[in-house]
Amino acid sequence: MNRILGFTLLLSTFCLGQQSGNQEVEKPIHDLFKAMKNADPELLKSAFAEGAIFQTITKEGAVKTDNVQDFISTVSKVSKDDLDERITIEAIHVDGNLASVFTPYQFYYKGKFSHCGANSFQLVKQNDHWKIQYLIDTRRKDNCPNVK
Repeated sequence: MNRILGFTLLLSTFCLGQQSGNQEVEKPIHDLFKAMKNADPELLKSAFAEGAIFQTITKEGAVKTDNVQDFISTVSKVSKDDLDERITIEAIHVDGNLASVFTPYQFYYKGKFSHCGANSFQLVKQNDHWKIQYLIDTRRKDNCPNVK
């Protein structure tokens, strides 16, 4: 009985540690969308690593690269609540200072549905903080995932 109790406590500690670690990984992602919604360029900038890459896969399958600084500048020019991206975190994988996060999403502009797709984030841990190093997404208007 003591062995089972000990194993259960060990497993519980491990699971709680994993959840805590995932919250740290998720933080810059949640900060990104909070910054977009609140038109907060400083919070948005804090979510990205220096030299981060921001890309979109077009309908034709081409990969379009956007400038992170231009994106931050665009967000600073919109009004609060204009940009609302709703995500569901489907998968998080962590190995040391590298994390991968996959999030289906629906995007609303000024309260109206604009498009949906999926985000694939690559994050790096620098100075004990997770930062978005690479973000690539898809965009479409149909066959949208059910996002909470």
